[in-house]
Amino acid sequence: MRTIYKLKAIALTSWLLVSGNVWAQNTDSDDETYRTITTYGITSNTNSGVLGGLSFRQAKLLSNSFFGMPQYRYLSIEIVNVKHPKEIQTTSNFASSRFIYGKESYLFALRGQYGREIKLFDRSADEGIAVSGIFAAGPTLGIIKPYYVKIQEGNQTRSVPYSSLNQGSGSPQGAPIGSGGFFQGLGDSKLTVGLNVKAALSFELSTFRNNTTGVEIGFLAEVFPNKVIIIPNPGPNGTREDGNRSFFTSGYITLFFGNKK
Repeated sequence: MRTIYKLKAIALTSWLLVSGNVWAQNTDSDDETYRTITTYGITSNTNSGVLGGLSFRQAKLLSNSFFGMPQYRYLSIEIVNVKHPKEIQTTSNFASSRFIYGKESYLFALRGQYGREIKLFDRSADEGIAVSGIFAAGPTLGIIKPYYVKIQEGNQTRSVPYSSLNQGSGSPQGAPIGSGGFFQGLGDSKLTVGLNVKAALSFELSTFRNNTTGVEIGFLAEVFPNKVIIIPNPGPNGTREDGNRSFFTSGYITLFFGNKK
């Protein structure tokens, strides 16, 4: 009788070991480490308002870890509209259209970034939140585009660069009554080259195995060789560059979505 009980105990133990091994293998297969993560995003930051720009990023798994944590090569490209802190929408007394008083230029920052993404906390196959740390830096191409406004001259309306109103021109011109076309003056844009660096945390929230959705929250610093005149100093004292910057800092949040494989 004792022999039968021993055989039953051995059989039960063997079954538990085999079942545990199979369960562990299934768990390991579910806990996949993806090699490439590609995402697209919409970004908002303290220099741009609610809708700041668009971003593309890709992370590729590296063979070596960072203190035991998976690390990825991080590449990102984004374009962002950088605003002056004094930009205020104004309505003309003669029309309902709006324009930004005193604004001479748009500043669009086209940023390339290279760095590392470290997986701090992973998620299970179908639930939870993954948290990663990101540090990246790279060049910035600053596109300085003239800001156009509509002016009323008698019975006619035409668009002119706001800079011609700020600096004066050879002939008298009317007051601005609204913003000009967004693409007006694109061919007259000037370029400047700078550098940017950022540190961020990425939170992956998706519940689909091969898709990803989440947010990236971070801080970015950017520098150009000269001050970028967005709204010139209107006062008689000082220079036109006063009140503008060559060094920009911002907090940002990016909502991203994409796929991983």
